[in-house]
Amino acid sequence: MSKKKKIAITIGDPAGVGVEVTLKALIDESIINECKPLIIGDRAVIEDAVKQLAIPIDISCYDILDTRSINNKKFKKSMPTEEGGRASVDYIKKAVELASLRIVDAIVTSPLSKESLHMAGFSWPGHTEMLAELTDTKDYAMMFYSERLKLILVTIHSALKNIPDLITKDSVLKTIILAQKGCEMMGIDNPKIAVAGLNPHAGEAGIFGDEELREIAPAINEAQIRGILVTGPYPPDTLFWKACNEEFDMIVCMYHDQGLIPFKMLAFEKGVNLTIGLPFIRTSPDHGTAYDIAWKGLADPSSMIEAIKLAVRLRKRELA
Repeated sequence: MSKKKKIAITIGDPAGVGVEVTLKALIDESIINECKPLIIGDRAVIEDAVKQLAIPIDISCYDILDTRSINNKKFKKSMPTEEGGRASVDYIKKAVELASLRIVDAIVTSPLSKESLHMAGFSWPGHTEMLAELTDTKDYAMMFYSERLKLILVTIHSALKNIPDLITKDSVLKTIILAQKGCEMMGIDNPKIAVAGLNPHAGEAGIFGDEELREIAPAINEAQIRGILVTGPYPPDTLFWKACNEEFDMIVCMYHDQGLIPFKMLAFEKGVNLTIGLPFIRTSPDHGTAYDIAWKGLADPSSMIEAIKLAVRLRKRELA
């Protein structure tokens, strides 16, 4: 029997659903058999969640790295707070340290709040950018995985009005190369990568916008010269249907909602977010802090379970 992989799991914003989905995931039989988890967060918060939410878990059986970031045991729950923002960053920094030293095999991050981050004085728009800065990673991308649909984003957390200026030959080419790397990580041989257009009908030969002609198509051509099996740009309104019908292994999307709307329609409960380009494996459930249901015992751990399982599979493949 192969040795279980040690997976660091951060509990995310302590006021959100992160601690609940983490604990619920760890009592799932498929996870018990998959890995040796290290929970990173405040022990007081974790114990509070077990008691308040009546989660049937004996936390004395699990390794917990207590950061002691929450000083007030009666911290505000189900809402963004400065305290929650600081704590969630503490958890991530410790996970990055352990992963960089190869003390853990991978990290799985529970959701954090961008509002809480900003309240605590941090400028990162999310996990992806934070992890990239903490690891001095220059080329990275946000990728989303499910059985039916896999995609990667050229731009991440940007206002829609800024997107056209961010779509350049270099940014699209970099993302295509990272898409190829992501497919290789998942064991997809000779992946068929499709690139979505930015504009309706992929610009219709420049009638509805010329980003496809000026930036996207040249990036695709360059990637093809490098030996990557990539085609496009395709009209976004039909591309996702084709990918779901196995015409393509991966879609390169131009902006956040172009990819995330169809992805969450198909895989809201089991979708996984992973960062391509980091020096270690990082996955995350594909949902937010869900303050509206946080600390009510209502959170579904399915996406967290899938995130942990994917982290283990990717690490095993990496070591094979």
